[in-house]
Amino acid sequence: MRPIRTRPLVTLLLGLALGACGASTPSASAVAATISLANGSAALLWGSGQYGVVLVHGAVYDAASWGAQAQTFAEHGMTVLAVEQADAESVGAAIGYLRDDRGLPRVAVLGASAGSAAALAVGRDQPELVDQLILLSGGGDVASLGDFPKLFAASQGEPAASEAERMAADAPGDWNALYLAPGSAHAQAIFGSEGGSALLDALVARLEERR
Repeated sequence: MRPIRTRPLVTLLLGLALGACGASTPSASAVAATISLANGSAALLWGSGQYGVVLVHGAVYDAASWGAQAQTFAEHGMTVLAVEQADAESVGAAIGYLRDDRGLPRVAVLGASAGSAAALAVGRDQPELVDQLILLSGGGDVASLGDFPKLFAASQGEPAASEAERMAADAPGDWNALYLAPGSAHAQAIFGSEGGSALLDALVARLEERR
């Protein structure tokens, strides 16, 4: 795994995830449940852990495209909700479901490619709802975000890598990190590429730091 470059005062070492992904918990569910959110949109649910994760897919994907990653997160003690509609309203409704219906006080949001716009919007407009923000091959204005932790990830060889570097440098707060996976695949396609295993390990490590 390529070493992770972080901003000053970042204490997280995502590389530790390589040894962390072997254990599973009995709370994980291999089959996703379909959930109706308060705004009328649908989402898929995995797991029953004490830390919430909302997944926002890219333009050519859907909620089910997160299946393998969501199951891995669930096996590490998280309750995972993948929204079907990749917009800010659905992301907010998903966070509300995890907080109010599932009783989870802390929820991370992970947005991929086009889905990062919705994740960013919620992080900017409702920062009190976001425990941490992860953007995968995304981009946008991060200067107005809150001080909550953020991870900016991409493949080393894709154009979004430079955007991830810029956001890691511009984002406020002290617990921000940059992760560049091997290869040149984009967003969720990274999981099926040479960098997929390393990226998933890095995401698990980041989420577990807050779980």
